Amino acid sequence: MNNKVQLNKNEIIMGFVASCIEDVADTLGVDYYEVYRRMDAVKMIDEYIIPNYEVLHSESRKNVTEGLIDTLKRWEEGV
Repeated sequence: MNNKVQLNKNEIIMGFVASCIEDVADTLGVDYYEVYRRMDAVKMIDEYIIPNYEVLHSESRKNVTEGLIDTLKRWEEGV
């Protein structure tokens, strides 16, 4: 029996977003909810991660995480 789960594009993107939040939280040594709250406050998930999914998911995890941390800090300074 071969029971594969088929995810739609939105589910794949949301999984990527979740992994981005978790990786940033792990790198910063904070709780994932803190990172989610910060990203949500500057609309980073909806205005940066999701629209740039195609580019971001093709990068190395290390580069994505470092870029997200840098972007988050810059966006927070601009708020």
